[in-house]
Amino acid sequence: MKIALVSSYAPFVLGGARNIVEWLVPHLEAAGHDVEIVYLPFVERSETMFSQFAAYRAIDLTDTADVVICFRVPAHFIRHPRKVLWFIHHIRTWYDLWDSEYRPWPRTAHNIALRNSLVLADNKALAEARTVFTNSQIVGERLRQFNDVDSEVLYPPVADPERFHDAGLGDTVVCLARLESHKRQLLLVEALGKTTTPVRLHIAGTGSSTYADALRTTAKNLGITDRFTLENRWITDEEKIETLATSLAVAYLPVDEDSYGYPSLEASHSGKALLTTTDSGGVLELVVDGVNGYVTEPTSEALASALDRLYEDRLTTARLGKAARARVFELGITWETVVDRLLA
Repeated sequence: MKIALVSSYAPFVLGGARNIVEWLVPHLEAAGHDVEIVYLPFVERSETMFSQFAAYRAIDLTDTADVVICFRVPAHFIRHPRKVLWFIHHIRTWYDLWDSEYRPWPRTAHNIALRNSLVLADNKALAEARTVFTNSQIVGERLRQFNDVDSEVLYPPVADPERFHDAGLGDTVVCLARLESHKRQLLLVEALGKTTTPVRLHIAGTGSSTYADALRTTAKNLGITDRFTLENRWITDEEKIETLATSLAVAYLPVDEDSYGYPSLEASHSGKALLTTTDSGGVLELVVDGVNGYVTEPTSEALASALDRLYEDRLTTARLGKAARARVFELGITWETVVDRLLA
């Protein structure tokens, strides 16, 4: 079968939206299919949003591909008689973040009209799909809430999960994610300043130099620079695997994440306990408090207490790490499951 994987990308930005597409290719090919990736750039600007939708609408793969599988918006605007969606998330500033501090534009009559038009356009494109999958329960709930669309959760695996391993417990809790304010690395640094043990914190990932400077300044002001390290750069897969293998645990506490996030899944394959917060969204579909990690209130005090527990009670931390690996298979997060469901 000829399968076209259709998605969008933000130019010069590498991340999960590309990974989910490119990591799927070899598994479809191994199942005997011909696969082609179709990308168009998409930048979330209100003034060009609908013209970018039209670019996807103009693509015609009816006589070329037997099936199209769509991922990041606005790929779902493509027309095809066998269109399958693996829906990653809405354009969130126009949906679930509309009434939040993260909306970057004012609530004017013009913008309200744009939002209404967007929902109508999405509803039409979504209704054309033969099947709709989401990467998390929380995204599925948003589809029901905003678009009245039912979907099935299909959790995305990582590439080559067998490469991850556990080399024992070190003294460092690591956080490997883009340096962005909503990933809340700053809250982790503040928590480290309130710990009572010698637990260490290592943060790594690309992002804003201004935010990175704020992390360093906070660590200096709290007098914890001897227990804190930061790398504002791209971390290779090999570096990531070894950093996780020798860590004490892994922290990932974004605000209302769309899914459990690859950092959580990579940590689980590495047999490491996870630390997250009660408002981290899809991460809570993977992390169960006291089972494979700790889920705390999003405060520096609560996180500091959890960091100390991870350091002091090594037996429990090791047990949580083993359970984290088991949790992945309990949820059926495998490429075999993905291929089977997408082409069912």
